[in-house]
Amino acid sequence: MSEEFGPDFVTVTDEDGNEFELEHLGTLEHKGNTYMAFVPADMDEDDEDFGLILLRVAEENGEQILADIDDQSELDEVYEQFVETLFDDSEEESE
Repeated sequence: MSEEFGPDFVTVTDEDGNEFELEHLGTLEHKGNTYMAFVPADMDEDDEDFGLILLRVAEENGEQILADIDDQSELDEVYEQFVETLFDDSEEESE
């Protein structure tokens, strides 16, 4: 993601038809799968529901979709990788 063009935003629709705007923070590959990290774009950082949203890129009917990560150990591994990646990028920028 290029900082010179600003952040990327996507609108996702949940199973109940509710739409949410998310800011894309990064993408990574882990054990053959692609994962994307987001934060809510329209929510205050002080809101108790604000936080990192991790989704797996999956294929459904020939199209790429964003899917929940149902396996807790998979979610934990991906979360750790994103925290490491996002934190390391912040460290380099501040030096």
